[in-house]
Amino acid sequence: MGSKTEEPLRGYAVGVTAERKAEELASLLNRRGADVVQAPAMHTVPLPRDGALAESTAEVLASEVDYVVATTGVGFRGWIEAADTAGNGAALRERLSAATLLARGSKAVGAIRGAGLEVAWSAPSEEASEVLDHLLTRELRGRRVVVQVHGDPMTWFRERLVEAGAEVIAVMVYRWTDPLEPEKLDDLIDRVIDGRVHALAFTSAPAAANLLGRAERIGRSAELHEALGSGVLLGCVGSVTAAPLVAAGLDCALPERARTASLVRLIAERLPELR
Repeated sequence: MGSKTEEPLRGYAVGVTAERKAEELASLLNRRGADVVQAPAMHTVPLPRDGALAESTAEVLASEVDYVVATTGVGFRGWIEAADTAGNGAALRERLSAATLLARGSKAVGAIRGAGLEVAWSAPSEEASEVLDHLLTRELRGRRVVVQVHGDPMTWFRERLVEAGAEVIAVMVYRWTDPLEPEKLDDLIDRVIDGRVHALAFTSAPAAANLLGRAERIGRSAELHEALGSGVLLGCVGSVTAAPLVAAGLDCALPERARTASLVRLIAERLPELR
């Protein structure tokens, strides 16, 4: 058995709410000795390529585009893959190549480059608000701006662009629903309330929001909120992920870099200090 230094999380239970890459996150926590409770808090559903996504793509292809914002790597890749499947991938790449492409973070940068396109700028903080601020320094009146969104419709982002005079096209590739096994999430909520989970790891805002929403739907919202505010470490990969929890008046710990490995290191450092 490893030492406490090698396994700083030995004796602690950490809840993992992610659906994507949950095994990777759980493995990193396990290596540090944590007892991991996996309970996806949401489920990602691709939008049908013959529905809203196809309509958005057709709107993008209808005329020239000035700016394109890629907010997530998986979302941008999913859009290109859906276009390839529908037979208009080459036309979409050509249209996007003539625009100024902006990325929220490194994963979006990778997806843009993976599609054979060039990134004009990416947000150093990997925050959508910084992308918005960057865009608002430009003359947007009469410009067409495409915003690839992922689950969260980013209404606030799009409204600011419209107020600045831009024509905004939202491209939603996925939507979020309740997890496929809600009983696992209910069990995690019970464990947190009973004091049997010492930390929760969040890698997406929808997972954080749906944890709180699920507790409300099963009548345990007040109990969960009290438990989360009484010594449970809430580790979030970034401020966007933390937003639903912060809005609920809960304190969150964020790593310096928005990376899964950095989040795990943060939990390994902070949790023993709290107990």
